[in-house]
Amino acid sequence: MNRKFTGRVWKLGDDIDTDIIIPTQFLALKSVEDMKRYAFYPLRPRLPELINPGDIIVAGKNFGCGSSREQAPEIIAALKVGCIIAKSYARIFYRNAFNNGLLLLENEELYDCCGEGDEVSVNLESSKVSLGKKAFKVSSIPRDLLKMVEAGGLVPFMRERNGK
Repeated sequence: MNRKFTGRVWKLGDDIDTDIIIPTQFLALKSVEDMKRYAFYPLRPRLPELINPGDIIVAGKNFGCGSSREQAPEIIAALKVGCIIAKSYARIFYRNAFNNGLLLLENEELYDCCGEGDEVSVNLESSKVSLGKKAFKVSSIPRDLLKMVEAGGLVPFMRERNGK
């Protein structure tokens, strides 16, 4: 994982719950690859077709609230989203995201300053995000959590760590 990257913004609102991220009726599909086509279906049905690898989701408060379904961050990771930058996250979603190799950053101001389609640059070394000439401080990620994201999630991280 590159610690400096740029992505196009997909802007979502407050309280994006796990039922919006992946509605219950699509959880019975055979694989995450099948399910990811229905990510954000109640909100924006075509969004998975529009997201390119490395794009960035910018959201408001309480992203990932609702049920603790682990498929929600797994599906966003399968869409190859570069990261999510939100004002805040639901606690269980936060941990599930890192377990699935999905990078989450927090910032209170970016959401109100960016528009959909803007390009945002992320620098994990300096814990800053840039939007044009504006820079925003984002939450720093503990080293082990960042290594977990770089490995692709908890299971690959533990395999690497234990040499298996």
